[in-house]
Amino acid sequence: MQLGLQGKRAIVTGGSKGIGFATAMLLASEGAQVALIARGLESLENAAEQIAAKTGTKPLVIQGDVSRQEDVNRAVAVAAEQFGGIDILVNNAGAMAGKTFEQVDTASWSADLDLKLFGAIHCSQAVLPYLRQSGDGAIVNVVAIGGKTPSSSSLPSSVSRASGLALTKAMSKDLAAGNIRVNAVCIGAIQSDQIERVWQATAPELSWDEYAVLPKHNIPLGRIGRAEEAANVIVFLVSAAASYITGTAINIDGGMSPVL
Repeated sequence: MQLGLQGKRAIVTGGSKGIGFATAMLLASEGAQVALIARGLESLENAAEQIAAKTGTKPLVIQGDVSRQEDVNRAVAVAAEQFGGIDILVNNAGAMAGKTFEQVDTASWSADLDLKLFGAIHCSQAVLPYLRQSGDGAIVNVVAIGGKTPSSSSLPSSVSRASGLALTKAMSKDLAAGNIRVNAVCIGAIQSDQIERVWQATAPELSWDEYAVLPKHNIPLGRIGRAEEAANVIVFLVSAAASYITGTAINIDGGMSPVL
């Protein structure tokens, strides 16, 4: 299948690690120009070097905090000037945050919404003029299966992710006339720094391969997923192969979610 990504210009937030890194790697492998945005400069540079070593093209590295609109505006302007425009945005920046309702204070609510919801809003607003110029723009919002079916002790993250799903659907309706497609992916248990920290804290005697297949994870496919498996779906959604898909949310969870 030809994905049609050669020469496309993409921004990936949270692109230094995990799903963001895997997505940036695959986009670059498909011939896209990629800008990585994240808060940690050292991690960004390390990610860019790894991508360059594998693909032959070094991504543009931009340090910034997507919860700060001024950082986002600057980062998008730098990427657009470097690339001559923007065609693709992957809103991936985020972090796991799970407590009971009574444990979450106002500052925690604000911080989580600023990062996950308003981060996606800031980035989408900033790239919109360039996506309109492109005439073939695509946005993917990376959320979580908890946004569809919140569990106990999943706040504030599940609420932020549910907001991201509503944002995706509303944007897809508003931007379709400009041939800008907006979709979401709902992530389940995918290997990441956060999950690896849980592994090291709770079962350091096991190898990763042993930990990933423990029955306690309750994953129908029997294992924790790989970041590359999430990246495959994200890159498909921003590609020409998905040209008639917008306003949807795809679970990448090994069958964990009880809903479609």
